[in-house]
Amino acid sequence: MSWMRRTLLSVFHYPVKWLVKPHTIPSNVESELGIDRAKPIIYLLPSNSVTDQLALRMATLRMDLPSPTEQISLGGHHYPTCLFLRKTQRVIMRGEMKTDIEAVFTDLFHLHRDNPQLDVQVVPVFISWGRAPGKGTPGLSDLIADVAAPSWLRKLFIVMFLGRDNFISFSKAVSSNAMSTQHGSDELIAHKLVRLASTHFHRKRQSLTGPTLLERQELHNAVLGSTAVKRAISEQGGSKKSSPDKARQDALKYINEIAADYREGLVRFGDRLLTRIWNKIYNGIGVAHSDRIRELARNGHEIIYVPCHRSHMDYLLLTYVIYHEGMVTPHIAAGINLNFWPVGKIFRRGGAFFLRRSFAGNKLYTAVFREYLELLFNKGYSVKYYPEGGRSRTGRLIPPKTGMLAMTMQALVKGVNRPVSIVPVYIGYENVMEVKSYLNELKGSSKKKESTWQVFSAIRKLKNYGYGYVNFGEPIQLNQYLEKQIPQWREKLPKDPDKKPAWLTPMVNDLANEVMLRINRAAAINGMALSALCLLSSKNNTMSENELCHALDNFLTLLRQAPFSADFTIPEDTPDQMLAHVLKLNRFAVTNDGYGKLIQPQKDSAVYLTYYRNNILHLFALPGIAMAAVFGHKACRRDYVLRLVAALYPLLQRELFIHLTQDEALAYTDRLISQMLEQGLLRQQGECILPPEPNDKTFHSAWLLSRCMQETFQRYAVVLTIIEKERVISRGQLERTSRKVAERLSTLYGMSSPEFYDKNVLSSFITALRENHWLDSTADGSLKYSEESAALRKDVTALVWPEIVQHLENVELH
Repeated sequence: MSWMRRTLLSVFHYPVKWLVKPHTIPSNVESELGIDRAKPIIYLLPSNSVTDQLALRMATLRMDLPSPTEQISLGGHHYPTCLFLRKTQRVIMRGEMKTDIEAVFTDLFHLHRDNPQLDVQVVPVFISWGRAPGKGTPGLSDLIADVAAPSWLRKLFIVMFLGRDNFISFSKAVSSNAMSTQHGSDELIAHKLVRLASTHFHRKRQSLTGPTLLERQELHNAVLGSTAVKRAISEQGGSKKSSPDKARQDALKYINEIAADYREGLVRFGDRLLTRIWNKIYNGIGVAHSDRIRELARNGHEIIYVPCHRSHMDYLLLTYVIYHEGMVTPHIAAGINLNFWPVGKIFRRGGAFFLRRSFAGNKLYTAVFREYLELLFNKGYSVKYYPEGGRSRTGRLIPPKTGMLAMTMQALVKGVNRPVSIVPVYIGYENVMEVKSYLNELKGSSKKKESTWQVFSAIRKLKNYGYGYVNFGEPIQLNQYLEKQIPQWREKLPKDPDKKPAWLTPMVNDLANEVMLRINRAAAINGMALSALCLLSSKNNTMSENELCHALDNFLTLLRQAPFSADFTIPEDTPDQMLAHVLKLNRFAVTNDGYGKLIQPQKDSAVYLTYYRNNILHLFALPGIAMAAVFGHKACRRDYVLRLVAALYPLLQRELFIHLTQDEALAYTDRLISQMLEQGLLRQQGECILPPEPNDKTFHSAWLLSRCMQETFQRYAVVLTIIEKERVISRGQLERTSRKVAERLSTLYGMSSPEFYDKNVLSSFITALRENHWLDSTADGSLKYSEESAALRKDVTALVWPEIVQHLENVELH
């Protein structure tokens, strides 16, 4: 390193230290990128900048990595630990100036010929100041926009204004030894490495900042000039109620109603504001599998985030997480109900685009919206939309609405110029601010319209919300999915490109279901959800502190030893730590009766806990069936449990969106039984499995597990009993009668779950019965009793509490 370089590094050390706050991506370079701290490292940067090198030094010091301002000795030769692709631009003269990087790599590869045991990790590092995308029209703000190799004068302004928004993105290390063994001369290999690095940094910049922003006029021209919109304008303009000019004005109005108006400055301000809010209300945000989205970006994919929808907080939380994982924030599909002053304008500038709840046969609006969505895909913007269509009021996943997925697939079929991948996302909370209003809506009260006052009221109440969780599920590569589902789809396309292919709807239905399965596959266990599941399974929703802690320990051990999936996450906390944290959320009443602490829901709030339990209920469905069968029969054979699972699983899978196939579910149940025997939650006696002895410490945990699915079994028993009593009944009448009987049971026996008599849950179960041939149908479409439904009812009622079975036997339906 020259004396001039050392002097500059010393002079700018403290100014950079004061002005710059580097954000490192990813946070753990060892686990995600495989960087070995014990091996020599050479950092490869895009441009020869002193401030970039100092910012990188701050990051490497924090991560205990070698400094980029030192030298390393290899085979008796000294090499800098930091290399640069290009020099910075001069203030006056333009043009890119190359460094001597190719000569350094050539020399390094020469060295490997003489010292084959040497290996250096070449780590590409992309350093970004701010996240501003390019603009079609230059302006004054471009003075501080980070570009490939800014001059020292421009870099001065960039560091002054964007020092707090410095992002240092590490990439997987390239082995210099492996590179040296490739075909070709050392000079050719060095040239190839530099060329690949240049392409890599270009993709890095795009994944961080996104594509060039659309100018408003360009947007209008692109949408209004499309064939589909022109045709819709022509059709509407030719009607008696409109004219071509009026139809065109309507189309322009729809564009302005729908389109986002992304402003990077607002996103940066939002990042600072949200960081303060999260620090105030959350104890932390758990993020899992974010390496998947970075991998997709590295491979040049169009990314579509498809999360579950628990709360209005989802819009902010997921965008915040994506931003801090080093990805460009997506354009977000938001309901038109959120487009009210001033929130609508803020959301729009944060990347939200708005859609109506129903397109209701409005062909022009449909054409405009579809063309806008296709434009986003083709321009390379990542997009986020919610497959459920609205927030879940029960904590379960809602059966998906397929409109946005169908438009996505139609855009793909018409031609998107790069691979398209859907990323399912599981979002979970230990506290959801809308829970009370959700339950009021389920009881029949009307949904409150969103307003400015409602927003400020919600912000005022934000505090002590525990942890939030964002888990990125396994991506679905849509190009590959389409080829697999419809191998000859190109030959089956209609001649009219805007006409929907016959195979599209069933394929999209399957895709939507697969998305929901992958969301639940990536579930996050948390203390609130697990504590709620335990308390709601207990007799009076009350447990001693020792009992609850022991149950948490047993359930966590069960899921750690027999994992639900490769994608779900489980806390590393001990049960004691988890319970102590949950109690600090002040959602439980804690009393002391002289023998120890008693824990129960706060007065009249047990029903609120069902929301959190339902977030993870699908993880306990199979162990719940197994344990309910053992307790219900006092003792039973393993093969009986497996036969019962085989009968009930297709119904549970549809209702709870469990990702396992039938065979996988049976194999997993068998593994669960083995693990429960090992833990003492079950015991073996000959060929039978039995509950633990009542004086065994594990008995209470096993008993809780046998009750966690009880309300589901009771709901099944309600529907199957009505069918058996009525013999023939219309679907609508079956749903209405089932709901009335379920409501009565809820009142008589204190069911705390609002979904116990929810019409959507009942309807889903009846559909599953029909699809799995448990019911017969009459010529007019009515449902009728069958021997199969009678056999299923017998199996189900064996799992249900005797008093419930007795009530159902005696209930008068007419």
